[in-house]
Amino acid sequence: MEKIAIITDIHGNSPALMAVLQDITFKNVDHIYCLGDVVGIGPDSNQVLDLLLSRTDVSFVVGNHDIAVMAAFHGEEAPEGHQNIRYHHQWLAERINPVYIEAMGKWPKQLINDHFNKQLLFTHYHLNPDGWFLSIEKNPTAENLDQLYKDTKLKLVCFGHHHIVHHFVSCKRDYFNPGALGCYDKPLARYGIVTLTENAISEELIEVPYDNKEFLQSYHRLQVPEREFILKIFHGGQLG
Repeated sequence: MEKIAIITDIHGNSPALMAVLQDITFKNVDHIYCLGDVVGIGPDSNQVLDLLLSRTDVSFVVGNHDIAVMAAFHGEEAPEGHQNIRYHHQWLAERINPVYIEAMGKWPKQLINDHFNKQLLFTHYHLNPDGWFLSIEKNPTAENLDQLYKDTKLKLVCFGHHHIVHHFVSCKRDYFNPGALGCYDKPLARYGIVTLTENAISEELIEVPYDNKEFLQSYHRLQVPEREFILKIFHGGQLG
């Protein structure tokens, strides 16, 4: 048996990530896959990247916010669909350790690895033929996803980007998005565990309680750009 943890969409939320990593230590996990959007939205870019890059048991794929922050850091054009939030990404880029920019620049958009002779895909989101992320499908189905991956031998597709939970099982393969770890309207940090054996794959959603008050207040203390919108839309207005 092998267990892998799936974390995605941390979005610069270090206390949520710390709560998840602590929980993972009790789960006998063999490896962690981090599916992108490590930075963006939340202000804790350096803390989050330090927690992840100090470990030797994490594999990474890059997310759209990671790419946008790197583009702002390098003075490059904002990626498709991110022009209107360039000021926010620029603010983050001015505060990030350049060592972490270099590290993120090495992350691929997807990984395909074999576990127990089963081919698994790890990606921030589904890619179009040009290698960019597809528009979010708000009501995905197993049938639609099977059509997207019909020419593959994949047995599991793990993804993020859309912050809500998706878990589909078809006759072809499983699809699993455990939801955003760092953006939620409750003081809970979400992640997933995939258990593999010779004969089966199973997925489990885990929600870890944590104290998010100081983190949410830091948006005001640090004067994060677009903070009122972010706190309402991505954190459910929990500060009131």
